[in-house]
Amino acid sequence: MKYNPAFKRFPILFHGEKVISESMVIIEYIEDTWPQNPLLPIDPLDRSIARFWVKFAGDKVWGSCIGAMYYTSGEKQEKAIKETIEMLKIIEEQAFIGDQENNFFGGEKIGIVDLTFGIIPHWLEIIEDIIGVTLLEPNLFPNLLNWVQNFKEEQIIKENLPNYDEMFVFLKNQREMILSSS
Repeated sequence: MKYNPAFKRFPILFHGEKVISESMVIIEYIEDTWPQNPLLPIDPLDRSIARFWVKFAGDKVWGSCIGAMYYTSGEKQEKAIKETIEMLKIIEEQAFIGDQENNFFGGEKIGIVDLTFGIIPHWLEIIEDIIGVTLLEPNLFPNLLNWVQNFKEEQIIKENLPNYDEMFVFLKNQREMILSSS
């Protein structure tokens, strides 16, 4: 909260003396700071498609779907689960840029869309365990599950994923606190 007083939440990137907050602002900062390792595709059409999926993720993945599923219970949660499954189907069927046999959304390297959808491989798994559902079924989401495996196997991702058990406890406590106050 000290480093993100406007929204009082994470993520926060510390780069030297600089503090950058909010997921997409951090990703844009990385893109601008290290242009030799671009996160956006070179082709203008592919860049616009990537930007579309970044916006889609911001609007749907974090907000109205996974967030609603996590922060609600009862009928509202059931509705959010259905919406999350529909959102995941859209990603499964339409989000892969170019050849669906690529390891990542934009090709053979992690890009901005992969980082934007980075909530799916780790956070969604924890949220599924907390609320007791399984959404990423192999028969429904083979492309997404293949991507999850590729994403989590990348060395830079492995080294920086938060500890599952610590995140589970943190998110479960956060959820209980929010649900008890509503």
